[in-house]
Amino acid sequence: MKIDILTLFPEAFSALDASIIGRAKENGILEFNIVNIRDFSKDKHKKCDDYPFGGGAGMLMSVQPLFDAINSVYDKNAKIIFPAPTGKVFTAKKAEELSNNQHLIFVCGHYEGVDDRLFELFDIEQISIGDYVLTGGELPTMVIIDSLARFVDGVITKESLTDESFSNGLLEYPQYTRPQSFMGLEVPEVLVSGNHQEVDKWRREQSLTRTKEVRSDLLNNTQDNV
Repeated sequence: MKIDILTLFPEAFSALDASIIGRAKENGILEFNIVNIRDFSKDKHKKCDDYPFGGGAGMLMSVQPLFDAINSVYDKNAKIIFPAPTGKVFTAKKAEELSNNQHLIFVCGHYEGVDDRLFELFDIEQISIGDYVLTGGELPTMVIIDSLARFVDGVITKESLTDESFSNGLLEYPQYTRPQSFMGLEVPEVLVSGNHQEVDKWRREQSLTRTKEVRSDLLNNTQDNV
């Protein structure tokens, strides 16, 4: 998968060289191209923002540098993503859907946003990672990339995707590892019993209980009840 990232702050994406995403990059599964939007500004000072018409606080990113930056990497197979609070909320289902694309272009906004004409010039999907506002699109872009990359073949094992939070509409059950006893706290006996049927039953019950306590809204999308 090829991923172009258009940003005013290329240095923010050093985290993509680490851990699982970094290994996927080294193995050629993911290809990242970080594009500095300032390189496309026609202003002699490489300015990429201006005051909004009609007044208001802050500055808006200008349409010209963004337009030219997108055109520099765009092809007919590319899907353009703009992380923004005005988009639909990001979900595991959307992450899996995005993972099926061969070419993604992320446009990172900054300041108070971007000139809205950009969305008339290109087919851009706006995605929100939650009901809050950040200072720029760099962090949401990395969140979306990290999540969708897990669904790309070869990034992680398929088994890791089949039994985790949201994979079946519920939150994941509690998990434990060695030592079996720590600070007076014991691993639940069923998990060391060797009875896989009982382990599966316990895990299902725990998933339902945790979902009911923390995210009861998810139960509206599943046939399970507690």
